[in-house]
Amino acid sequence: MSEDAKALIELATRRFLEEVPALEPIKLVVGVELRGRGDVQHFRLEMPDIKVTKGPASDARLRVDMRREFFNVMAREGKVPDWIEAFTYGQAKASGPEQIMRLIANVVERQQERERTPRARKH
Repeated sequence: MSEDAKALIELATRRFLEEVPALEPIKLVVGVELRGRGDVQHFRLEMPDIKVTKGPASDARLRVDMRREFFNVMAREGKVPDWIEAFTYGQAKASGPEQIMRLIANVVERQQERERTPRARKH
């Protein structure tokens, strides 16, 4: 099951970075905690190369935690607006230095604004 989780974390990260390419070069270690029925799985996500390893991430700058079932669905189907909603309403929680959290939020917000802005058409 943990191999599946590692692949899903990698998939979710790649999909998120495809939608928000400005975050691709960021160097960051994220601790991912997935809570299931009676157990908790810890993973270490290293970016920008996207390396996922099982075990606690003692050097993580950010920590993300959510229910395993919810994460499984989000990893396969979630888009950036779904992730924003998940963090807004508490299905997913992130903690870490305020500057990093604000930086990521600002980059995501600007990307969303760019996608909403209609582009001028060439004649």
